[in-house]
Amino acid sequence: MPFALDAIRKLGERGHEVYACDSYKAAPGSHSKYLTGHFTTASATGDTEEFVSGVVTFAGENGIEVVIPMFEEIFYLAAQHERVSKVTRLFAPPFRTLAQVHDKGTFQELCDKLGIRTPQTIVAHTHEELVEAIAKFPQFFGRAAFSRGGVGLLTNTGPLAGHLKPEDCHPTEQNPWLIQEFVDGPMHCTYSCVHGGEVATHMSYRAPRQWEHSTGIQFESVDPSDTLPTVEQLAADLSWDGQMSLDFVDSGDGLMMIECNPRPTDGVLLMSAEELERGLLAPSIETLQVEPGRTEQLDFAVLGQIFQEPLKQAPSSIHDLATVKGTDSGWHDLMPQLYSFLAFAHHERMSLKERKGLFEAMSDGITWDGQAIPGLPPSDAAYLAELTAD
Repeated sequence: MPFALDAIRKLGERGHEVYACDSYKAAPGSHSKYLTGHFTTASATGDTEEFVSGVVTFAGENGIEVVIPMFEEIFYLAAQHERVSKVTRLFAPPFRTLAQVHDKGTFQELCDKLGIRTPQTIVAHTHEELVEAIAKFPQFFGRAAFSRGGVGLLTNTGPLAGHLKPEDCHPTEQNPWLIQEFVDGPMHCTYSCVHGGEVATHMSYRAPRQWEHSTGIQFESVDPSDTLPTVEQLAADLSWDGQMSLDFVDSGDGLMMIECNPRPTDGVLLMSAEELERGLLAPSIETLQVEPGRTEQLDFAVLGQIFQEPLKQAPSSIHDLATVKGTDSGWHDLMPQLYSFLAFAHHERMSLKERKGLFEAMSDGITWDGQAIPGLPPSDAAYLAELTAD
């Protein structure tokens, strides 16, 4: 993930000893000059016990002071939070809290309790219920309760209309689908670092350029003041300790909450090294808010988009390549860029072979969709069973 590499560079620049781990040897971040060291783990989804054991052993042998998850490996580490915490600090909430916000059904209930605005929502546990739900909305938007942005979106409106058909969706009691009224407007995303329920740093951003109308590849910071109260409300209610990323839609008459990702997102790219360090490692009493007007883009993705988009759009992409700062600019860190080509080719082959989207292929081995996790304490296992009960 580009924001993981960015975090490595920024923390390394600030003088910290940074170690990275990944289940894929060619992961670009593992080859940054800003690293003190790196190692390869087992797959978090494929061999959870070996993955957690590898992290715990490496942390103990190298005196790691804090483990900062970058994607959904957070669920597998938090499943053994007590074990990891005996060796190092895991900057993540308890597993139960993570599961509550990752399940879009229970997160919807939490938003209702706190009075946070969300689109009108129907939860479908069967295909028949899904068909009935979409019939109630002239324009709808749906996704699985356990899912991540840009993957598996069902809608009849906008550029993604019809990409996924209702007959391709299979809601169950364990993993239902949320069908919502479609709210028109630009996405409005946030990234925050929270310590003990208090927000240390907060920023908001939009993605004016996207890959296949889903995953952002160009980012611009916007005024964070209208989203900070919602983050503070969630952080306090959940006694949050870790990173929190929220997605809203700006409906024109206010923000509508869409989902919560309990991990970093591309907002990291728009923070300075000092700001990221403060949020993750050195929080102060006053919340630091990132100013609007900063821009960054993934040059490699923008370049690739030129060959996918209509010819008439090429001048705009070329202009952006010439004028918008790329995330690799100024770091003089060549090896991750070279490995990015290898990683892209690897995931593109996987995407074609397994007939899945590129972003889905890129997150292979580090996602969690509500399935049982080895090593869960009995109380957390009981909560998960209740969450996904038949």
